[in-house]
Amino acid sequence: MIDIAVVWAFIIAFSVFVYVVMDGFDLGLGMLFPLFPKKEDRDVMMNSVAPVWDGNETWLVLGGGGLMAAFPLAYAVLMPALYTPMIVMLLGLVFRGVAFEFRWRTTRERNLWDIAFAGGSLMATLAQGVALGAILQGITVNGRHYGGGWWDWLTPFSVLTGLALMAGYGLLGATWLVLKTEGALRDRAYRLSWWLLFAMLAAIGLVSIATPFLDAEYARRWFAWPNIILTAPVPIAVAAITALLMRSLAAKQDYRPFFLSLALFALSYAGLGISMWPYIVPRSITIWQAASPDNSLHFMSYGVAVLVPIILGYTAWAYYVFRGKVRAGAGYH
Repeated sequence: MIDIAVVWAFIIAFSVFVYVVMDGFDLGLGMLFPLFPKKEDRDVMMNSVAPVWDGNETWLVLGGGGLMAAFPLAYAVLMPALYTPMIVMLLGLVFRGVAFEFRWRTTRERNLWDIAFAGGSLMATLAQGVALGAILQGITVNGRHYGGGWWDWLTPFSVLTGLALMAGYGLLGATWLVLKTEGALRDRAYRLSWWLLFAMLAAIGLVSIATPFLDAEYARRWFAWPNIILTAPVPIAVAAITALLMRSLAAKQDYRPFFLSLALFALSYAGLGISMWPYIVPRSITIWQAASPDNSLHFMSYGVAVLVPIILGYTAWAYYVFRGKVRAGAGYH
């Protein structure tokens, strides 16, 4: 028999992951903006994501809305705990979106909108990473309510995960530029990709070392026998993908670095899932405790069964239509 609560947990996890990998390179590109001071380079960078950037955030809406509908208890606990980073994230996305449109409409204030685009990307990325760290380290729950304080989300571990996500998104942004641009801009993106890859690997290592110290259950999940038989392939796969990514960067291949970077994200995301399962609020609320009634979940499943293939279809079509390199002087205006 299918466990509908588990199905919906995977739907939410899938939506969040697709958002992370699809909007991650967009946010990473924004954070890299100050490193490319030439107007022509910045125009090409923005044109490379112009056809897809706003559609990427569809998955954020699906993940957040799905969490509220499918797991209302988790939503009611997590949102008060994460109000500050969530507000910062939304403000960052607003700054970025407005700047994306307005910088094409002005010459005198273009630098101001460039700052808004880069700053909004940085704000949104850091807030997402801090929120992730706050969830992973555990949320104080009293009964069916959030029982912690206003600043519980801000800890050294959550700051570490925020910086780690900045490095990861930066790598996605740099390899996206390798994929979509050419000439001097692409060559600089290659060099940045090396530095950001090392930064991401260091971040993965630090977070992996720190996580088992958050709770004994995390350590047991990863290192106790026989669990280690199932968890060991994750770090082994990370090492293999890293070797392939380094090789592709050294060979200056245009297409493989971006997709290998996505694979690194997928493995990191799988590691988080292994650590948290079966809790949706770590160490406090399981998937089944937080889930809506089965009838509600079954009813919502019909809508998801229709909408998700449609979203995947038009997203794939957009990327297909706007495939290939972006050149200076052509694109979004």
